[in-house]
Amino acid sequence: MVPKVLLPFGFGLNCEDETKYAFEVCGAQVDKVHLKHLFENPHILHSYHLLALIGGFSYGDHISAGVVLGNLYRLRLGNVIEEFVSDGKLIFGECNGFQVMLKSGMLPRLDGISRMRQFTLMGNDSGVFEDRWVDLHVNTKSKCVFTSGIKRLRLPVRHGEGKFYVADHLLLRRLDEGGQIVMQYADKEGKPTMKYPMNPNGSLMSIAGICDPTGRVFGLMPHPTAYLSEYNNPKHYRMSVMGQVEPAIGVEIFKNAVEYVNENLR
Repeated sequence: MVPKVLLPFGFGLNCEDETKYAFEVCGAQVDKVHLKHLFENPHILHSYHLLALIGGFSYGDHISAGVVLGNLYRLRLGNVIEEFVSDGKLIFGECNGFQVMLKSGMLPRLDGISRMRQFTLMGNDSGVFEDRWVDLHVNTKSKCVFTSGIKRLRLPVRHGEGKFYVADHLLLRRLDEGGQIVMQYADKEGKPTMKYPMNPNGSLMSIAGICDPTGRVFGLMPHPTAYLSEYNNPKHYRMSVMGQVEPAIGVEIFKNAVEYVNENLR
């Protein structure tokens, strides 16, 4: 059995080719399916092991980033997605995909089910679109399937609405105590920080990515699909001259997901 990934695209989304390559290079079969077809045939999701929500600007980010597409997922695929997660399958969301997950209720699933808008991603504190590489601290105690064995990452961000926020700090504490905070923006020593530009958007508790209580539903703002080759690193030439070539760590996230499917969903 080859792990099968459903990758919806269209209506302003992008990064589909990078995401397809990321899973395929790790041994998965990836089917790109237009959102229109998915919404008309929601039960095709049951034929897959993993749902990948990609980056971009879905529906032009009208109203707010991810809101329109998030509502469509909730209203047209809500029950199907609940069954998908209950069957032990995986969901991955990157950048706009993470925004969609939060605004549809796919995350954080604090009580084991989707709830509408417990958390959100809002405009960056800087007031500008942030396009930079950031250091990330990874919570090794988290159950997150995708980050197993990873302690630190350096990935690019490119977003205008990436500030992780919740009005009720009791919910934020529950997220922390439940080990659902997977990634945090970090300083050069790898410690979570609120300082700009290391924290590029002002996210509460420096949060860059979270998972659900099972660790199988994961979303993050940085782009692991943008670091699939050592040549993606803007410091590659300088590091190669010094004999310090760094492996493309972004691939590990997709490798972990494919290995989990192979080991648990046969």
